[in-house]
Amino acid sequence: MFYWLMKYVFVGPIVKAIYRPWVTGSENVPVTGAAILASNHLSVIDSVFLPLMLDRPVSFLAKAEYFTGRGLKGWATKWFMKGTGQIALDRSGGPASEAALNTALQVIGRGDLLGIYPEGTRSPDGKLYRGRTGIARMALEAKVPVIPVIMVDTGTMMPIGQTLPRVMRVGVVIGEPLDFSRYAGMEGDRYVLRSVTDEIMVALQRLGGQEYSDEYASTVKNRLAAS
Repeated sequence: MFYWLMKYVFVGPIVKAIYRPWVTGSENVPVTGAAILASNHLSVIDSVFLPLMLDRPVSFLAKAEYFTGRGLKGWATKWFMKGTGQIALDRSGGPASEAALNTALQVIGRGDLLGIYPEGTRSPDGKLYRGRTGIARMALEAKVPVIPVIMVDTGTMMPIGQTLPRVMRVGVVIGEPLDFSRYAGMEGDRYVLRSVTDEIMVALQRLGGQEYSDEYASTVKNRLAAS
């Protein structure tokens, strides 16, 4: 109910009226049934505009820090994330990350849409970076299609470090579903997982035309922070 109220009553209509977002390829999202939406990640507001432009609810894997912030901003962020069905993803690895991935599989198991940013974090410079293989494992274990999604200009609207979005148009481009059924039963093979992940990233690069860098975005962020 909260998700519906936020999208169609309190937040959605206002955001659409102010920013006039556009979408192409929405017909590639199935009307029913589970699927994974694999999106590039340019801004924190990607998780707002993508669900806003689809008729079906979308649950995203969101970094755990969004759920642990302090003060008024931290409370508001936590409230929004939980209220819109987002899933806290502990990126430290080990049992915590495993639990988050299992929760994501439960979302898919219900026949819902799951949104994932394969790069694992926002791009620090607008490039498309190497994908993490968790998305491949989920797609193969759940036996669901992966739908590539490109967010357009959200990084310009609200770049890293900016607290309020600029008033400008942004867009969503949705590609045709990717079928990985040929790898059925091979979700334990790390070479297969890397191959599937790379195929997803190639589809994203072709769909959006971003410059691709074959290293992890987190590595680049750490390097920039240390310089």
